Amino acid sequence: MTYDERLQKVSVLGAAGKMGSGILLLTAIEMADLSLKPENRGKTYVLNAIDLSEEGLAGLMKYLRAQVRKVAEKKMVWLRQMYAHRDDLAENGEIVEEYIFDVLNIVRPVTTMESAYGSHLIFEAIAENPDLKISIFQKINENSKHEPWFFTNTSSIPITRLDDSAGLQGRILGFHFYNPPAVQRLVELITIPGNNTAMVDFAKAYAKNLRKVVVPSNDVAGFIGNGHFMRDALHGISEAEKLTGKFSFAQAVYIVNKVTQDFLVRPMGIFQLIDYVGIDVVRFIMAVMNPYHENENLHSPLLDKLFDQGVKGGQRSDGSQKDGFLKYEKGKPVAIYDFDKKQYVGMNELTGDGDKFLGALPDGWQPWKAVNFNKEKNQLLAQYFEKLQQSKTTAAEMAIRYNRRSNEIGNDLVARGVANTTEDVNTVMLTGFFHAYGPINNYLK
Repeated sequence: MTYDERLQKVSVLGAAGKMGSGILLLTAIEMADLSLKPENRGKTYVLNAIDLSEEGLAGLMKYLRAQVRKVAEKKMVWLRQMYAHRDDLAENGEIVEEYIFDVLNIVRPVTTMESAYGSHLIFEAIAENPDLKISIFQKINENSKHEPWFFTNTSSIPITRLDDSAGLQGRILGFHFYNPPAVQRLVELITIPGNNTAMVDFAKAYAKNLRKVVVPSNDVAGFIGNGHFMRDALHGISEAEKLTGKFSFAQAVYIVNKVTQDFLVRPMGIFQLIDYVGIDVVRFIMAVMNPYHENENLHSPLLDKLFDQGVKGGQRSDGSQKDGFLKYEKGKPVAIYDFDKKQYVGMNELTGDGDKFLGALPDGWQPWKAVNFNKEKNQLLAQYFEKLQQSKTTAAEMAIRYNRRSNEIGNDLVARGVANTTEDVNTVMLTGFFHAYGPINNYLK
């Protein structure tokens, strides 16, 4: 079966979710573009958008329409070539509307799993629950009219476990998009010995057509991205807990979040990043990973307590941030949760003592955005970390300790055989987490 033929019958499971909707958008555009080629005219392309939520599917179609319009406007020259045989399409606006129609005409929003039974390729983006994934894979596999390939978006569950438990005989691989899939360039590709060459080649070709950066990860729970992030988060939580004897919980979170964002020149502090992913999601991922790492305890009682108090973070369907460790207004942190008071404490009550404890930023410091997009980034970072090491502030000590732990985690991923190279670890953190520098670096002497 050729690349084009494989993409004639596709299903996306969990299509109305944040990850699923992005995967569906990318796949719908790729399928529509294939259908517009002269050699494929007249062929039928079907993309089943499968989700239990009818409301979510309705929102999905609105999202697709808006996003496809943006895509069409950016590739008008190519679209004019594809529609050159259509005398009725003269104006740019007419071509855009026709392209939107052609893309959306491929998509079939449905709530029934049976719709996947005729697909050659299935993208799965449902909850990070191994038992749920396995049961769905089994049902589709047992009732399928073909022998479909399964591309799972899992960020933590070993692919071998899913393959063995669902009886897929190697017809599954990890194709982990980063959030949001339509924007994020990174894909972690996790293959297993049972995968055939054609399946892996297809995955790479599909990623290339989507202009994704592919990083291979070996089949170890958590892979590279969460392998680093979960341990990095646990270190941040531990640092905050050490401070609670001297500061309130809210102040401790403020201090560590500021160190990890400002002093480490990252796009988000560690607690804001946990909120972005979701406290409930991070907690669940750790629970999935923990049994596979016998010499570690990938678990945080603190996350359990927050979860029990209904503090979960994560994002709404429109992409806005829910409150977690931090409270947000228009996407910006304005307060931090206090365990004892069970309410949020405004930043203005935390910054005074917190900033005094931390001390000043080193001379010449620049925020992540100014550094990350500077052509002289490496030089700026080398100069900054040199000054950081010369600083005698508490924040400098914490930042240096944090950076060394991050470096240790990255090197350990290579030593354990999760990542093939240090470059792969750095690429994941640079591309998938938008860090200005990789965790495995030589900035600290």
